[in-house]
Amino acid sequence: MEKIQIVVKGTEEGSRLDSYITTKQEFSRMTVKRLLEKGKITVNEKKAKPSYLVQQGDKIFIEKEELKESKLKPQNIPISVIYEDEDILVVNKPKGLVVHPANGNPDGTLVNAILALCKDSLSGIGGEIRPGIVHRLDKDTSGLLIVAKNDKTHIKMSEQIKNREVKKTYVALVRGIVPEEEATIDMPIGRSSKDRKKMAVTRNGKQAITHFQVLKRYHTQKSCYTLLQIKIDTGRTHQIRVHMAEIGHPIIGDMVYSNGKNEFRVEGQCLHAQKLEFKHPITGRLMQLEAPLPEYLKEILEQLEKNRID
Repeated sequence: MEKIQIVVKGTEEGSRLDSYITTKQEFSRMTVKRLLEKGKITVNEKKAKPSYLVQQGDKIFIEKEELKESKLKPQNIPISVIYEDEDILVVNKPKGLVVHPANGNPDGTLVNAILALCKDSLSGIGGEIRPGIVHRLDKDTSGLLIVAKNDKTHIKMSEQIKNREVKKTYVALVRGIVPEEEATIDMPIGRSSKDRKKMAVTRNGKQAITHFQVLKRYHTQKSCYTLLQIKIDTGRTHQIRVHMAEIGHPIIGDMVYSNGKNEFRVEGQCLHAQKLEFKHPITGRLMQLEAPLPEYLKEILEQLEKNRID
């Protein structure tokens, strides 16, 4: 078991213990909290809280935990890799693939696929050796997803996302004609009071900001649709889906937020995370990545083009 000792200098006193340790070691705040709770971090040989303010001369001892082997099984699930180096992996997640194992989806997930792809290059942030998924996509949303291959990358990418420095661009096909060429939706999102499995615009929810721009409008004999480019400043659960439904333009195929309508009989919403822009967590190089539109969405757009009457 590796033990680390840190002595606080005079110029460093006054910082919170959890923040101070993250500046000295490649630990996330959650890792520090977990080690403190387990008594694996002590200050002057005594247990301390994350909020303790360090003082000059304090001796901090850290007992690094041994990482557990993941109970998850690597599975050879075909995944399109958009970019990979020794620190990060960016994949194009297909629609219908769950990201994390959970009740009802114990395997066959993106995490199982990445375990097979990355092998020994994995993060140990959670105390278990596994892929570092730093942001989320719904099961039925396709597109770009960043995976951290080591702890340092995991921490730095998580900081970028927390500070809203990762720019995400989506493409969505919505019902109806959106009249504005571009607009911003600033409506708080929280858990629905009517259905706890759903999210909704709520007065006491967390701030959620969505920007959209019209790419194309389609008038057909049966109905009307709008293709949008969407950018988000925040990453609330189901944010784009909730916001578009709230303004009366639900995403095609979204059975949760579109009153069960599904005229194209697609499985899952027509929402694709097309572009990502961020700084490489280690080199600082600007990364601009793009995933092509999925085939199902291309086919729907071709069908709409054929049936346009305007």
